[in-house]
Amino acid sequence: MRAGRSQAGYVALVPLLGVLWGLNWPAVKICLGEIAPWTLRMTGTLLGGAILAAIVLLRGGSLLVPRAHWPRLAAAGILTIGAFNILLAFAQLAAPTSRSAIVTFTMPIWATLFARLVLGEPLDRRRLAGLALGIAGLASLGLPLLRAGQLSLGLLWALLGGMSWAAGTIVTKRFPVAAPPLAIAAWQLLIGALFAALGMLAFEGVPVPRPLGGATMLALAYHILLAQAFAYFLWFEIVARIPAGIASLGMLIVPAVGVSGAMAFLGERPSAADLLGLALIIAAAAAVLLPPRPARAAAPARTP
Repeated sequence: MRAGRSQAGYVALVPLLGVLWGLNWPAVKICLGEIAPWTLRMTGTLLGGAILAAIVLLRGGSLLVPRAHWPRLAAAGILTIGAFNILLAFAQLAAPTSRSAIVTFTMPIWATLFARLVLGEPLDRRRLAGLALGIAGLASLGLPLLRAGQLSLGLLWALLGGMSWAAGTIVTKRFPVAAPPLAIAAWQLLIGALFAALGMLAFEGVPVPRPLGGATMLALAYHILLAQAFAYFLWFEIVARIPAGIASLGMLIVPAVGVSGAMAFLGERPSAADLLGLALIIAAAAAVLLPPRPARAAAPARTP
């Protein structure tokens, strides 16, 4: 009974996770109004990773990683955290946040395609349907913009961000790291911070401290404490206790919350084509992420 209640409690946290990550989209957009992209990503991933590392140590865990596994950990961290985050920052600078969120969420679809090409995982009917829906979603977004001459570079950055996350996922699958999941997340954030720090020094220089507006401070605190540290901690707590398929429902909420947050906090008004693309891409991700229902056992034949 207690185990069932505990699991039900973690299931109830899944929508919260989707909301935390979804609202991170407008929070980052607000931060980018006063903080340069490489500096923002370095700050967020560094502090988020440090908080996760502190949680691991306070719970009596270990941050040790086998020496031979550091290259694979670094590759996954650069792809899944470093490149992913900086590409999304530039996407939001060049395109509406709502549209960037929709395009980026093709990442589970790219992961499925890469898994087929790299790992040889089969494409069943549900995954093929997910790929078809994802292509239809991108087409519904891109074709009207192409006809109107409004297809921006930001959507390319968002698409590449989704691909980068998917590539990092494949690296993690193909070359797993022998360490606790929360420790891996902490190191990946810190590796992403190092990647962003190098970009910051190369393209922006050493940041000069200056006062930030109240809205930016609140958005930055949300980005670091809730969308980075707490959300990652919550994700690994959830997936350790409930089936991954149920936990994945939280990811399906993210783009819808991101679009709603952009409308509420940034004043964006997605077009009908945007909303159609959103619906198709969420359907595509659901087809890819959620496991099929188990087949019902055939009823025993009656004896005459």
